[in-house]
Amino acid sequence: MNYIQLKTLITTRYRKTTFTILSLMYIVGFIGLRIPLTQEYFKVLSPFNLWASLILLLLFHQDFQPKFILFAIITFLVGFFIEVIGVHTGIVFGEYQYGQTLGIKLFEVPIVIGANWLILVYCSGVIVEHFFQNLKSSISGKIILSIIAACLMVGLDLLIEPVAIRLDFWQWSFNKIPVQNYLGWLVVSLVLQFYFINSKFLKNNLLAPLLFCLQLLFFLLHTLLPA
Repeated sequence: MNYIQLKTLITTRYRKTTFTILSLMYIVGFIGLRIPLTQEYFKVLSPFNLWASLILLLLFHQDFQPKFILFAIITFLVGFFIEVIGVHTGIVFGEYQYGQTLGIKLFEVPIVIGANWLILVYCSGVIVEHFFQNLKSSISGKIILSIIAACLMVGLDLLIEPVAIRLDFWQWSFNKIPVQNYLGWLVVSLVLQFYFINSKFLKNNLLAPLLFCLQLLFFLLHTLLPA
């Protein structure tokens, strides 16, 4: 049995278990962050949650050819270093700085931010390609797919921002989220999504839609329910 066959067997056998574990991670995390007594402990766990989410997501990926590995590395690095530029210059997303919640920093940016960009680009791209496969046949269709996926990411960021401030993920100058942030997200997301759409590797990851929905619900519930 080769690696691909073994991996397929494992992901098929433990699919429900993994789905359950991932869902419980976000449910327990949400509850823990809502309870004042446990909030500080769960804030410390936030970067571990993101790393675990990425690892589980990659376990369900089915095509580790060089093109995918290159995509993953480039997306991670672009996402991380665009944040480095943003933090130090304010010209990408506006004036902001990271707090302590997201863990170890390099150049004043948590390393896990690269993982977060990779997760969001990958999951959004997988979802859009699944529902609009017929658009991939032309350049104009690929651009449309990229725009839709980028808009999904910006829509999620709209929910993330107020919660991120509350949990000290990051803080904005003058405590005001600038429109520039969303425009910056749209441009960077669009570039990375166009790269994803044009990359030739298998993208039928069954965990991607669940992970995106869990993040969406996590931040939506934090936004809707009073602190």
